[in-house]
Amino acid sequence: MCRGDLLGAFRVAFAGLGYALRTQCNLRIQLVVTGIILVLGLWLGLPADQWAVLALTSGLVLLAELVNTVVEKLVDLVCPDYDPLAKVVKDVMAGAVVLACIVAIIVGLLVLGPPLWSRLVS
Repeated sequence: MCRGDLLGAFRVAFAGLGYALRTQCNLRIQLVVTGIILVLGLWLGLPADQWAVLALTSGLVLLAELVNTVVEKLVDLVCPDYDPLAKVVKDVMAGAVVLACIVAIIVGLLVLGPPLWSRLVS
């Protein structure tokens, strides 16, 4: 009964992801870093609980970047001319992305650092 609606919803969602991938350089960079973390985690043989932490943290960064894209486009739509409040909205959202990245770096160092150090010194 809702199969068509579900497929349509997925189609729209993937179109949005495709748009973001085509237009947002930072999202592509974050995906490359996520891929590097994936390879590193596989090489280190991380346990499932550490994979969960890395997945949540990486997902937070990617989600923040997607929300940032939405906020920027919405601000541009609502306020096409320069407005100091629009700048504040964009700047604070960009700050949220930076904060998510800083947290991800800290988590990455805590999760990947010890096993990587052990692997490299032995």
